[in-house]
This record gives sequence, structure tokens and C-alpha cells, in this order.
Amino acid sequence: PDRILLDDILQSYSTMGFQASNVALAIEQIKAMRKWRLSDVPHQPNFEDESLKPLSVRETIRARIFFSYTSNQISCGQREIIRYLVQNKMVDVIVTTAGGIEEDLMKCFEHTYMGDFKLPGKELRKKGINRIGNLLVPNKNYCKFEDWMTPLIEKMHDEQDKAHKKWAKEVASTQEGETDLPERFVWTPSKVIERLGIEINDESSVLYWAAKNKIPIFCPALTDGSVGDMLYFHSYKRRGFILDINEDIRRINDLAVQS
Repeated sequence: PDRILLDDILQSYSTMGFQASNVALAIEQIKAMRKWRLSDVPHQPNFEDESLKPLSVRETIRARIFFSYTSNQISCGQREIIRYLVQNKMVDVIVTTAGGIEEDLMKCFEHTYMGDFKLPGKELRKKGINRIGNLLVPNKNYCKFEDWMTPLIEKMHDEQDKAHKKWAKEVASTQEGETDLPERFVWTPSKVIERLGIEINDESSVLYWAAKNKIPIFCPALTDGSVGDMLYFHSYKRRGFILDINEDIRRINDLAVQS
């Protein structure tokens, strides 16, 4: 008998009805995004630079694809699919939640296990186990992540302070009235996330491949989770670590405007 290919099954979804047809529409939309080139639309002199006018240039510029997901997609097996997309540069910008960052890193240290939605959270907690839906995460996973992350926060704080001292000296040496001042370095969520991807150095990680392929990951609520707890405790040992959300707003908006 003839073999049935996955492409054939997916193509049949369009006439299958119910949610299958919506999946087919999503597939077609993704194909269109990946196929699109700036040459598909005429040059707009009122909005586009003259350098974008030649057809040969327009044919090389593709759509900038923004990819967003919530933390449960990383907690479950979807992480490997997302990692594949990032590893193969099939997306350009990522937006996720705090759990989408933390769970990816935690899985580099320890496994997440299958459980059941009906397992009582109270009893699991007494045994040092956390339930995410029907997934089980032992306390040691969080502990290992904290042991890895805490000294890294200290290191980033050192780098920030060193950069600020250099900046202060440069500002002090400028002439009075000079407006072109040197830029001051601050950590932003996307800069921190890129650093985490570099430091984890694990090919199973989404963050690792994003850092390697220079794909920015934005997480406005990076402090809404375990990382936030660690930054909170760090602030009592040493004040002054800056995490600038505003710079990331400008960065992601610029990426959108220039898409």
C-alpha cells in the first residue's frame, strides 16, 4: 500500500472540520510568513529608504517573525519543538513569561516527571514535590537552579558596577555643556536572558540557542517567579542591581517598527 506522509495528513485538515480546519489555516499562515519577501510589495517612497528600492535588495529581506509562548509550553514536551525552531533560526524575536525562562534552565539540571492532574498538591508538597498540571517537579530542581543563578546575579552586579564607574569617569571628563554623553550600561531582562543562555551552555536549552543565534528573548515580567525571589534576597545582601524594563520596551518596539 502507498505510504501516507505527514504532509498529506496535515493538508487533509483543511476539509476535516472543527479545530482541524483551524490548524490547517494556521499552517498556511506560517507558510506565508516564511515565504514572504519585501519584493512582494511595491516600494513606498514616503515610508521606505531609497536603499530598499532595488528589487535585488527587496528579494533578500524576509518577514521578521515574532514568537510568543507561555511557561507551560516549556514545562511540557513542547520545549523540544521550540528549541528546534530557535536552533534552526525559524523565528526572529521571542516573548515569554518568567516560567518560560526558568523552566528551560531547570530542565538542564534535572528531569520533570509525568504525574496526574488529580494528584493532591498538598500531599505532594509535604514530599517536596511540586505539581504543574500533570507534571511533577521535585524541590531539588529549584534548589539546583538557585545554586546556579545566585552567584551569577552577584557576577552581573559586579559587571554593572564596574561599567558604571567607567561611565562616571567618562562623564566627568566631558566638557561643560556637551550633550553627546557616553551611554550608561544597564542590565535589561533581554540582556540577562541572553547571558543566562550563554552561561548555561547546554544544547537542550532554548535560551542557549537563542543566545548563540542572536535571537532576543523578551520577558517583561522576568521577576514574576523564582528569579524575582532571588533578586529580592540579593537586594538585602547588596543593593543597587538595576533591571531596566524601559530599554527593552524601546528595543522590542524598534524591532516591530522596523519589521
